[in-house]
Amino acid sequence: MGRFGAHMSIAGGLPLSIERALELKLDTLQIFSKNQRQWRSPPLKEEDVDAFKTAMRGSGLYPLVCHDSYLINLGNPQEEPFLRSVDAFADELVRADRLEVDHLVMHPGSHLKSGEEAGLERIVKGLDLSWTRFEEAGDHGRTMVLLEATAGQGTNLGYAFEHLAYIKENISFGERVGICFDTCHVYASGYDLKTLEGYDDTMGKFDDVIGLSNLKAFHMNDSIKGLGSRVDRHTHIGEGDLGLEPFDRIVNEGRFREIPMIMETPGGDVYDRKNLAILRGMVRR
Repeated sequence: MGRFGAHMSIAGGLPLSIERALELKLDTLQIFSKNQRQWRSPPLKEEDVDAFKTAMRGSGLYPLVCHDSYLINLGNPQEEPFLRSVDAFADELVRADRLEVDHLVMHPGSHLKSGEEAGLERIVKGLDLSWTRFEEAGDHGRTMVLLEATAGQGTNLGYAFEHLAYIKENISFGERVGICFDTCHVYASGYDLKTLEGYDDTMGKFDDVIGLSNLKAFHMNDSIKGLGSRVDRHTHIGEGDLGLEPFDRIVNEGRFREIPMIMETPGGDVYDRKNLAILRGMVRR
């Protein structure tokens, strides 16, 4: 059985996210380390970091997953916003390191009509610059960066497994990079998860192009839109176009037993409880 979790709010302070996760009886959790809609946030206070790490260590929750800011775009072809994104992602790495985060999930970036090849090269450059600044800050922790598979909406890159493989293979710190498999995104991007044949084919392609050993987290989201729609619209487990069967397959795959399976469905705690019960109810022991 996978380790089930959800994205938890940090409103009121980082340690409260752990309390919320424990109230829901989660196995793992995902958070933002700051306001995801702002470029700049105050540095983490030492007392807040210590309180968070103490609460986390005694919680039994693992792994700890953090998601970076939605504002960051390392594929931006314009220099000023590109460098702003580099600075912001380097800061995300530093914050994740201080909080002893296991996995930092990030959307690779958008090429903004510069073309996919140019966009992928830009993302590689941006990740390398961010990592250099992270190392220059004296931080060499355990955090692994997870490239999230995207739906391919607009000019977003990362919708093809080949994009994710290219980035991982060409950055200087590829050994510290894994993949986050978002079920809604992968389906909307054009990989069939709905049928048994499609599911097996998709997982086979992932293994051939990237390697299943690099799959480090799932985002468990149903999709409002259909296969290949390229639209990123999450909904509750079993209530979208995916239905229940793909989730049943994932939670019962022995090779995914220790991989965090994190819900990003709308609606808050009440719906998190409902979706969690559905996922746990599928597990065949």
